[in-house]
Amino acid sequence: MNTIIKKQAIVQSLDSMNDGDMENVLGYIKELLYNEQLDMTYQDFKKQAMIQINQALDDNKKLVTA
Repeated sequence: MNTIIKKQAIVQSLDSMNDGDMENVLGYIKELLYNEQLDMTYQDFKKQAMIQINQALDDNKKLVTA
């Protein structure tokens, strides 16, 4: 089966699904893609970025008021 036929089969399957079935498929895909370790790393990255942004803003305020 070539790639185009596979894609067409997937599209036809999705078209024939009701909203509940689509939500189940999306939930299943999200479970496959979710990696707790990557999520924790990303959350830590965001936290560190926010700390650095706040420090930079505080330093900028000190410079402006001085």
